[in-house]
Amino acid sequence: MLRFLVRRSLGAVVILLIISALTFFLFYSIPRDPALLACGKNCTAEALEVVRRNMGIDAPVPVQYWEYMVGVFAGREYDIGGCPAPCLGYSFVDNVPVWETILDRFPTTMSLSLGAAVVFLIVGLGAGMLAAAKRGTLVDKVFSSGSLVISSLQIYFVGPLAIALFVYQLEWLSQPEYVNLTDDPAGWFAGLFLPWCVLSMIFTANYTRMARSTLIEQLQEDHVRTARAKGLSGRAVFFRYAWRGSLIPIVTIFGVDMGSLFGGAMITEFTFTLPGLGRLAVESVLKTDLPMLMGVMLFAATAIILFNVVVDACYAFIDPRVRLS
Repeated sequence: MLRFLVRRSLGAVVILLIISALTFFLFYSIPRDPALLACGKNCTAEALEVVRRNMGIDAPVPVQYWEYMVGVFAGREYDIGGCPAPCLGYSFVDNVPVWETILDRFPTTMSLSLGAAVVFLIVGLGAGMLAAAKRGTLVDKVFSSGSLVISSLQIYFVGPLAIALFVYQLEWLSQPEYVNLTDDPAGWFAGLFLPWCVLSMIFTANYTRMARSTLIEQLQEDHVRTARAKGLSGRAVFFRYAWRGSLIPIVTIFGVDMGSLFGGAMITEFTFTLPGLGRLAVESVLKTDLPMLMGVMLFAATAIILFNVVVDACYAFIDPRVRLS
């Protein structure tokens, strides 16, 4: 098990280095003047010269990349301020290290992602399991058709309608906002409950269909039929044999979804005006803040890779054959 995880972790590090190199060369080689993009829209000639000097634009791109990677692990000093490790660059638009801004926005994205995950796992997997257990009945048809309808809805359409109905008209829910969990747990829950529900809608439909299809497939396997023939109860067969066998594809899509969400749920954060990483990425594009945008992209890529390593570890736990492959 340990060898398996070490091998997967080393592979993830290599992939992350390749992504960082490609991202850096994409941002620093293709633009005619990367310093102009890093300086922002309201850039003066004096400010542009300061940015060029601090970014080391005159050096070859490989040298710039080497200095950038050294700064990630050892920090970096700029004329206008220090950037302690891990230094993902310096925002010359906001005059603040990129990592500092990411840390400030990340709690919002993490709270939004984890809360939505709890909702769509409970509702989606529960509906899928019930549809599989009641295959061919009215319950199955309602859940299957309902998931298709829900998956066709878009957050930018459902979000404003949900705010207008549940916040302003019915006044059942609070205005969506992010409150620090340690400061006010009740306010944190109330401010994020509606975004959780809206964000989880599309994921819920996907997990309902996935859980239903994989469970139906597992219920037709030979080992499940053998368990029934031995006289085990339907509940024992369902949860002990069929359910565990259906977990691998569900864990796969869950790892991908969580990695993407931790990189920033752009549409949801903009719809509910939540200051998360997705909103930060869009704001960086609008302000032409190149270092901030690149830092968010690398952070999102790291989150996706880390969740893929976690998925591999879950594979090894669920199916011992994976550890031997």
